[in-house]
Amino acid sequence: MKVKAAYYKGNKHFSVETITPNAPEAGEVQIAVAYCGICGTDLHVYLGHMDARIGNHRVIGHEMSGTVVAVGSGVSDYSAGDRVVVRPLVACGKCPACLRGHAHVCQNLTFLGLDTDGAFQERWNVPAHTLHKIPDNLSLDEAALIEPVAVACHDVKRGNVQAGEDVLVIGGGPIGMLVALAAKNAGGKVTVSEINPSRLAVAEKLGMKTINPKETDAVETIMADTNNKGMDVVFEVSGTQPGIDLMTAAASVRGRIVMVAIHATKPEVDVFQFFWKELEMIGARVYEPADYDDAIALVADGGIPAKEIITGVEALANIEHAFSDLSGNPQAMKILIQCAEETPA
Repeated sequence: MKVKAAYYKGNKHFSVETITPNAPEAGEVQIAVAYCGICGTDLHVYLGHMDARIGNHRVIGHEMSGTVVAVGSGVSDYSAGDRVVVRPLVACGKCPACLRGHAHVCQNLTFLGLDTDGAFQERWNVPAHTLHKIPDNLSLDEAALIEPVAVACHDVKRGNVQAGEDVLVIGGGPIGMLVALAAKNAGGKVTVSEINPSRLAVAEKLGMKTINPKETDAVETIMADTNNKGMDVVFEVSGTQPGIDLMTAAASVRGRIVMVAIHATKPEVDVFQFFWKELEMIGARVYEPADYDDAIALVADGGIPAKEIITGVEALANIEHAFSDLSGNPQAMKILIQCAEETPA
């Protein structure tokens, strides 16, 4: 059998090649990938920021959904026809983080789709332990959002958002919007700070308050809205210095700040505010298995309006155009690549 796979070749270029997939090895399954979303990390790859890590002949992609078509020896929990998503983390099981129960942030973590070939192909072999089954009522295009929603569920869990708390999400891109929705589902009263008018409109449509810090004094607005208390929980998802400045200024006494964004350069942080207001800063990276279960339930039950987040679908043959179109596009939220037919042959 011959299938198509899109290889990143460097310099903003993909080559869609015909390959013969290997049979799944022991402990692996083979998936017919239906859809795979383009994430921020994939865009960093496209822009050449990760060439030292992945080289110039790598199938990337990990925000996927698909159907099991074959299983390797020793796999008993999955069979052909199962509809699944992949939690693309393989831990070493031996490092101090793993031994303390934090395998999702393994000190030798392998990330499928970056450190190995990923999901922008018609057939993908992965370890069976990375799979999660999805319910029949969840469409495969919507299921491609499970991975980023799991990120949001993990972030909100790390922030310990409680019902009735005031929550600020700084940055209304795809992850920021999903964090805002997950916090809203946890009972938080959510405000999104964003300078992109299209993203502000999406946040408002989805029931969130919004602030455009280019047009108004964000701190002044937040204090007025919270009776001069500030935000109980702040998620920094912008990756910008103004976002860092806002997170400490907007936080309440004993507020919790969750660092979600990856900052390209070391930001300046007002550490005095941590002393003065007894703030907490919490890191949040990827997800644990339970976060995937929560994400599947949230999307399947409609808590995350997936159709509002998915702004386009492109064929695998058009992957380079899709990346080019998404890069710098102020209106796009989540673009999916359709890798194979939803019902595999």
